[in-house]
Amino acid sequence: MTQIPPTEPQEESLGSLVAAASDQISTLVRAEIELAKAELKFDAKRVGVAGGLFGAAAFMAHLCLILLSFAIAYALIGVGIWRWAAFLIVTGLYLVTAGLLAFIGMRRLKGMTKMKGTLRSLKTIKSGEPELGSAPPATAGQIGTHREPVRPGQ
Repeated sequence: MTQIPPTEPQEESLGSLVAAASDQISTLVRAEIELAKAELKFDAKRVGVAGGLFGAAAFMAHLCLILLSFAIAYALIGVGIWRWAAFLIVTGLYLVTAGLLAFIGMRRLKGMTKMKGTLRSLKTIKSGEPELGSAPPATAGQIGTHREPVRPGQ
């Protein structure tokens, strides 16, 4: 790292110092924005390629699922089940699985909070009145102190 040799302090006006600092800050901000743009462009390309690869993998997995379905159906035929019944059994298994996944997904959606706290906060801000029973915002050291500690063996 090179060091700038000490020089004699020059008599510069406060205005010229502020202008120089402003110019340097402006240059720094522009450089940071350009760096962010370059990094974002690079990351966007990587995300696009990764998304395409995930899509191709999902398509291949779907093809394998179709082949597995035929294999299960023909295994049932080999056991002695009628052809139509074997394919109906496989279809039924997939319908039950799809129904179970949809049920689990609906249960997960019903547990959503629907942003009740945010809506209440926005109404409070809009009305300009403080919330009833509201405490001042907690600091980072106070968050979670109202909870009981987890004890091993319980």
